[in-house]
Amino acid sequence: MRYLSTKMKKNIYSFSVPNLQGKEISLSNYQNKVVLIVNTASECGLTPQFKDLEELYKTYKDKGLVILGFPSNQFSNQEPLEGEAIEQFCELNYGVSFPIFDKTDVKGETASPLFKFLSNKNENGAVGLSPKWNFQKYLINRQGEVVDYFLPITTPTAGRVKRAIEKLL
Repeated sequence: MRYLSTKMKKNIYSFSVPNLQGKEISLSNYQNKVVLIVNTASECGLTPQFKDLEELYKTYKDKGLVILGFPSNQFSNQEPLEGEAIEQFCELNYGVSFPIFDKTDVKGETASPLFKFLSNKNENGAVGLSPKWNFQKYLINRQGEVVDYFLPITTPTAGRVKRAIEKLL
């Protein structure tokens, strides 16, 4: 007879992150959603991915997808904006309607606890890769567990991204 492990898998729901107004938002608000976490920047060659992210969000949000954007200035200082200026940039230039959080560090010793978790396979059980550049994407299942990642050069509307999301919806 086999026994299933009762050890709980770690998930994103124990983390809180500041929104652009500085209010702490618990990621437990996204329970039972498929989540795509993306580190972003407004002055990067990949910034047009905001348009694809918004398209992906509109396509799947009614089925349970949420995209969470985390601006970071750690890659060649490509996110000079602060606070609500980030939100205005995203909305005006790309029509972004998914949540954008406060600027944060996503790699190294100063990385936020969330991104340390996303990048550490010993912690999350699936992915051992910190962001290599702006627009790295981490895919989270409905149980809040990290299940996959996509490198910055992989567009949000790429077939493999859509297939991975569709499997979880």
